[in-house]
Amino acid sequence: MKTNFHTHTKRCKHGFGTASDYADAALAAGMDILGFSEHAPFPDHDYGYRMDYEEFPEYLQEIADLKASLKGKLRIYTGLEIEYMEEYLPYYLSLKENPQMDFLALGEHFFHMPSGVLRNIFSAESTHDYVEYAYAIEEALSTGLFPMLVHPDVMFINDFAWDKNCDKACEIILQAAEKHNTILECNANGLRRGIMSFPDGDRSPYPHPRFWQRLSGSPLRVIVGSDAHAPEQVRDEAVLRAEELCAGWNLHMIETIFGSSGKEETV
Repeated sequence: MKTNFHTHTKRCKHGFGTASDYADAALAAGMDILGFSEHAPFPDHDYGYRMDYEEFPEYLQEIADLKASLKGKLRIYTGLEIEYMEEYLPYYLSLKENPQMDFLALGEHFFHMPSGVLRNIFSAESTHDYVEYAYAIEEALSTGLFPMLVHPDVMFINDFAWDKNCDKACEIILQAAEKHNTILECNANGLRRGIMSFPDGDRSPYPHPRFWQRLSGSPLRVIVGSDAHAPEQVRDEAVLRAEELCAGWNLHMIETIFGSSGKEETV
């Protein structure tokens, strides 16, 4: 099957096109499944680069209409990409229990440091922040709310040399994924950013080979995600390249986060 469970639209304020535009692109690419995972709003604060909270009902209805209109042509799923913060646990539970929602994907961009400071992983101050980021992911996965962790190695977009903190952060994330049976996404959007110079050599910011090679031969499940922010990215060269890399790293690849019944098997 040709599938993608990581799709954004113009609602996130840094994407382009409507949900229908992405569905048209998926159909043109001969895809079987398209999962929408818009950056989720929070009810009491605007954390930026995401749909407004007031738009959420419109988003659900938009995807529901697509599901109905494309039944038998393209299987559509409704999801959200969202960060985890303990104080929002009742909100996550309400999202999961919403009958119109199919899945929550953990996309940890910001997280609470032990000091209480809200840190954005794209602005890490040192590799020590990677370890705290990994602990935040571990806490999130322990809730059982998130069947999939997207771009688990996004921290390596920062310009730091690999050190023992990098090893420790990888270990924490992978052990948590194994313990909670979480699907890991190999994210194609890092490949779209191109080759950059880092202290550990020239590479794409993510997926980072040293992260994924740890999974070689592992039973941990991995799925490629486009992280599409424009319709033409639903299944582009970056997605195909990510699939090639995963094959070369000997990862346990899957095509869908759902079982044959249409319901997620692990939650």
